[in-house]
Amino acid sequence: MNRILIKNGRVIDPKTRFDRIADILIEGNKIQKVERNLKIDGLKVIDASGMIVSPGFIDLHCHLRDPGRPDEETIESGARAALAGGFTTICCMPNTEPPIDNEGIVSYIIKEAERVNLCRVFPIATITKKREGKEISEFGELVKAGAKGFSDDGNTVRDARVLRHAMEYSKIFDIPIFEHPVDEDLSKGGLMNESEVSTRLGLAGSPSIAEEIIVARDLMLAKFTGARLHLCHISTRGSVELIRRAKKEGVDVTCETCPHYFFFNDTVLETYNTNYKVNPPIRTEIDRRAIIEGLRDGTIDCISTDHAPHTRAEKELEFASAPFGMIGLETALSMVIMQLINIEKFSWFEVLDKLTIKPAQIIKEKTGVIKEGAIADIVIINPEVKWRLTPEIIKSKSKNTPFLNKELTGRAEYVIVNGEIKYQATP
Repeated sequence: MNRILIKNGRVIDPKTRFDRIADILIEGNKIQKVERNLKIDGLKVIDASGMIVSPGFIDLHCHLRDPGRPDEETIESGARAALAGGFTTICCMPNTEPPIDNEGIVSYIIKEAERVNLCRVFPIATITKKREGKEISEFGELVKAGAKGFSDDGNTVRDARVLRHAMEYSKIFDIPIFEHPVDEDLSKGGLMNESEVSTRLGLAGSPSIAEEIIVARDLMLAKFTGARLHLCHISTRGSVELIRRAKKEGVDVTCETCPHYFFFNDTVLETYNTNYKVNPPIRTEIDRRAIIEGLRDGTIDCISTDHAPHTRAEKELEFASAPFGMIGLETALSMVIMQLINIEKFSWFEVLDKLTIKPAQIIKEKTGVIKEGAIADIVIINPEVKWRLTPEIIKSKSKNTPFLNKELTGRAEYVIVNGEIKYQATP
């Protein structure tokens, strides 16, 4: 049986509001004690002095490209990247080849994750068969196989009638619809945010209303059906305002944003670096500030990565031809520390809430908490260490990040999943 003693760390648990220097005893896969000055012989000791000890992070939105594109990512490489970022649970989106629209593919992902035995991997299955937006997937079979939600991510469900029926059907299983809110007609051809910057750069723009018009539609459908709606990668001020109002009206909605939406504004595209080309696009400074305030006041429930690996050859195409997306599992924690903690002065409670217990509640997992008797999914964070993201450090198969070879602040030093040490940072 595994026995681990974490000594002298600042233990922070958002759910129980616990924040003090303490030791944690782990036996098997459970947390047995959380106390000061535990003295126990004959077990693995981790000195966490000067570090934050948090529940393991949970990412509701990443892309593992498995099945279909093992050159970009696999479940194993994606899980290794997740651990390096402090994530003990990740949910993979269904825009794979073929898509996750049947129980066989859901079972394959779960079994492959069990085989590699790194972090927890939960599939998000498609809302519609083949992500075509026409016929609803077999929700019952997918839930039984282990799907934690439904999404056509990468595509919006254009037909409101189809989405209405999907929402009504999802209520039977009390499982959320993860909607990708982008009007594909308004955003068609857009390479970045539509703004003064896109005009100056000569790049076709995707307007903020392309996101907001679908957010508004989906909120109305959620109110009408009473279904659980989770809105993915929120990026605009208008979307934040719409969601804030809907929550006050009692709509059963949650939402996420990604680190690149609170860290960057659209002026970064002036370099024409395709690693800043994401969907939805990085928006204006006004939008970035609104995202930060949405995180601060709780309108935005959680921080997800939208980790989107692509090969070097794909990202080295001319800007118009390069695919959307950047990898994010290994940099999310640093971006949170550098922007939200160090600059915006968020408390650790505020940011860890959005990385742990809130996403756990959305997918109805019992992890995301540090207390006696809980599953031992834990990340030990060094909030002040400086480190450089070099290609050889990156665990993902893909390297498409604007942070390549740049210095970052803060990282996961140890990651424990189900009571086992699965990751330790190299000095």
